Amino acid sequence: MAKLSTLCYIEQDGKYLMLHRTVKKNDVNKDKWIGVGGHFEQDESPEECLLREVKEETGYTLTSYRYRGIVTFVSGSGVTEYMSLFTADGFEGEPCACDEGELEWVEKNKIGELNLWEGDKIFFRLLEEDRDFFSLKLVYDGKDGLVYAALNGRELEV
Repeated sequence: MAKLSTLCYIEQDGKYLMLHRTVKKNDVNKDKWIGVGGHFEQDESPEECLLREVKEETGYTLTSYRYRGIVTFVSGSGVTEYMSLFTADGFEGEPCACDEGELEWVEKNKIGELNLWEGDKIFFRLLEEDRDFFSLKLVYDGKDGLVYAALNGRELEV
């Protein structure tokens, strides 16, 4: 089964807005720190999904964002997710509580200390390097173990 989603890292003053996923039961991201985003609704483009999900989860309306890459997540349990990865550096509005966990501004140099998916560490490196649009494939073992990664079709060491 294939799913489509967006994920966004909103940046301000050397920090990313991170979501600590603590609320939903049976959440594949339970206790992980991720960006904000979610699954596409019928007929949405990646940008429409991005704007809707960020507004729903944070209260912010993005005013400046960049499409950074496509990440193919193979879960190892029969689900493949194609995630459109964005960063944003402009927004307006008032923050709201998120019903999926706690939102927190985290210093970019402290992100690696959080409970992240192993593959997320790869795309954080790519974002830090300011790579052009990229395609990243991440294959997991059905749990938390990253067993394969490829950048733009070339295998990476995991």
